[in-house]
Amino acid sequence: MTPRKIIIDTDPGQDDAVAILLALASPDEIDLLGITCVAGNVPLDLTARNARIVCELAGRPGTRVYAGCDRPLAHSLVTAEHVHGKTGLDGPVLPEPTMPLQDMHAVDFLIDTLRTASAGSVTLCPLGPLTNIATALTRAPDIAPRIDEIVLMGGAYFEVGNITPAAEFNIYVDPEAAQIVFRSGVPLTVMPLDVTHKALVTGPRNEAFRALGSRVGRAVAEMTDFFERFDLEKYGSEGAPLHDPCVIAYLIAPHLFSGRHINVEIETVSALTRGMTVADWWRVTDRAPNAMFMGDIHADGFFQLLTERLARL
Repeated sequence: MTPRKIIIDTDPGQDDAVAILLALASPDEIDLLGITCVAGNVPLDLTARNARIVCELAGRPGTRVYAGCDRPLAHSLVTAEHVHGKTGLDGPVLPEPTMPLQDMHAVDFLIDTLRTASAGSVTLCPLGPLTNIATALTRAPDIAPRIDEIVLMGGAYFEVGNITPAAEFNIYVDPEAAQIVFRSGVPLTVMPLDVTHKALVTGPRNEAFRALGSRVGRAVAEMTDFFERFDLEKYGSEGAPLHDPCVIAYLIAPHLFSGRHINVEIETVSALTRGMTVADWWRVTDRAPNAMFMGDIHADGFFQLLTERLARL
């Protein structure tokens, strides 16, 4: 099997970090062309720092990391230090990165890489706000046919919002960008909160990470120890949801997920529901489907895959 060429667009974030680790641990399935960073969970300087920290933790300092957009298209940046801590990677004590940040802007890297790729040969994997992706599609609409698929973490339907009553964080931060992506005509697969809130790091699952006995295993366990305090208090759940690794797990083992091909629109105007993913789950409109919107996950299989892959690093 030829590894799938992907670009991860991210705002690390502990769960973003685990997604990057999963990709780096899966070279048979995934050819990671580069990591593009965007402002989201924390400001851009920290997301670009954190991505490099994670690459070095994985022993992959040759991974190319690019800094991108430092603010949303139309509004002020909203961040999530209340969830991820002041650095975005609070929990483990990890050294500052020594690998370089690439000189090229992330949007230029996206455009140049896609323009030189054969049609439908690169998958984009956004794990944060969609600012970089939307900017690239707006500046260079000719790249759209070059994209095989966009598999993203964002949105919600049955689980409603986690940053407002109606909106999930990634979409809420830059709904104008999300609207551009969802209307781009590029095939979309969406991992909303409906799925990711079922990917819970329970005590036994976290102990399985720690029991790996490696730097990676301990770091992931410590990230989750920190990350879960917010969700335990907010939701009363069994543990922290690992949102972003669902994107990478889908590329490796799509059978772990199920959903519906439906229409999804992004609300950008209403003060009450700005950033809402209006998902026509029951197909009550005549709007054309534009996204595979996932609704369920085989959680045990997901964590078995994740633990097995992290053991490789």
